[in-house]
Amino acid sequence: QVQLVESGGGLVQAGGSLRLSCAASGTIFSIDVMGWYRQAPGKQRELVAAITTGGSTNYADSVKGRFTISRDNAKNTGYLQMTGLKPEDTAVYYCNIYRPLPRGDYWGQGTQVTVSS
Repeated sequence: QVQLVESGGGLVQAGGSLRLSCAASGTIFSIDVMGWYRQAPGKQRELVAAITTGGSTNYADSVKGRFTISRDNAKNTGYLQMTGLKPEDTAVYYCNIYRPLPRGDYWGQGTQVTVSS
């Protein structure tokens, strides 16, 4: 089992920055992929960014060049550095661990990010 706890959300003005953290407890496997998702009111949850243990990353087009995902494997912690924030980035942000084998999909409780114009 994996437990995830996000932190770092808050209220920020447009153009500002925030750094989200995701602390994972339990056993993290080398094949686990860590991701950040977000869900705005009335919208579906969407992938923001993902990173493998080896450091390969993937970003949604809407955040490329503004957000940076990273992870510290020794600390079982992931991060999402967000810069140039826009009001449309307002959402609840969730940390996720996807384990392909044995199959596992773990979620944190979410942290609210609100960007004012």
